[in-house]
Amino acid sequence: MKFTRTILPNGLRLITVPLKDSQAVTVLVMVEAGSKYETKEQNGISHFLEHICFKGTKNRPRAIDISRELDSMGAQYNAFTTQEFTGYFAKSAPKHFEKILEIIADLYLNPVLVKEEIEKEKGVIIEEINMYEDLPQKNVQDVFMELLYRDQPAGWNIAGTKENVRSFTAEDILKYRDMNYVSGATAVVIAGNFDEKHAVHAVTRYFSDMSSGEKHIKTKVVEDQKKPEFAIKEKATDQMHFVLGARSFDVYDPRNPAARILSAVLGGGMSSRLFEKMRNELGICYYIGASNETFTDHGFFSVAAGVDNSRFHEALKAVMKELSSLKHTLVSSEEIRKTKDFLIGNLTLSLETSDAVAEHFGFQEIMRKKIKMPSEVIKEVESQKAENIMKIAKEIFRDNRLNLAAVGSKKNSADIGDFLRFS
Repeated sequence: MKFTRTILPNGLRLITVPLKDSQAVTVLVMVEAGSKYETKEQNGISHFLEHICFKGTKNRPRAIDISRELDSMGAQYNAFTTQEFTGYFAKSAPKHFEKILEIIADLYLNPVLVKEEIEKEKGVIIEEINMYEDLPQKNVQDVFMELLYRDQPAGWNIAGTKENVRSFTAEDILKYRDMNYVSGATAVVIAGNFDEKHAVHAVTRYFSDMSSGEKHIKTKVVEDQKKPEFAIKEKATDQMHFVLGARSFDVYDPRNPAARILSAVLGGGMSSRLFEKMRNELGICYYIGASNETFTDHGFFSVAAGVDNSRFHEALKAVMKELSSLKHTLVSSEEIRKTKDFLIGNLTLSLETSDAVAEHFGFQEIMRKKIKMPSEVIKEVESQKAENIMKIAKEIFRDNRLNLAAVGSKKNSADIGDFLRFS
């Protein structure tokens, strides 16, 4: 697998990843615009704009004009918004490459902000917010982010508040778009079966008129935690869904490969420590996992699970014990090997499709990282030793970095501070 990085005359970045044996091609456009670029009054506007881009363009005035054309090619297409970026993509058979490129460029560059469509989409997004609030295993992640980052962009819901969503106007959306959707903050990634020379010419043509204005700068995250913190959101549920986590590192930090192994030791697969302890030994949960999430200027390591209300404290105690053990005992060579093979195998399998490859390269480019080939990622994983894992565990698993968020009965908050201490 090889890639080519091209900077077009207007500053647009183009990443091409040819996969000659692929039966598909993916066009992904990503822009450095997400919830961390918003003010409190704008919170949710990045996500709203993502929705509106599919409601009609200058060349395709109605939403049905976009969807019918893509559906007629058997294409897969969607968009997504995160804290750091927004992405728009379409995937099709190779013969439709230029058409899906033209459509994605059209909806990215030429959305029509029709008042009636904006008002209808407000209802759609409010129902999306309601849906996630009704899913405690998802809602608890939002509670966790708010606990970590409080009243700053990193702590706000990506979808925004219902009040904000109801208030957005075409002028608000256009102003935000003009501040952020500029060529220097945009990357186009093409992966799959296509002709590279033709792709460069086509992207240059379709994106030639996009704005090359100055990019709006996002608010830097402030972290000032001094002791363990917790938050429980009251909800009538049979389970307590919780996230137990600690502040870790930003996306550029060289300690992240070790943190990835640490998370996989704890929650990677059905043979991981937490799965074995919590599900197989204690029979206390159906799902449990661990991850190390990284952003441009912050990061966190977390464990998430859902347990019966009556066993919440038992679950916390068991998870804390597993985390603490990694600070004091080296992971065996056999477990290190198994974990490395798990991560390498998962990486290899995750890059079987053109859209996954596009996302792999697009994430690195839009986060302004040095683009690493999968082989380089594997090399980083292979270089980690048990001593690195213990060192990282000691750095992350500290009382003054620890946070617990839960959705369920607040009755379980009694004496919860007794559990939030590492031994």
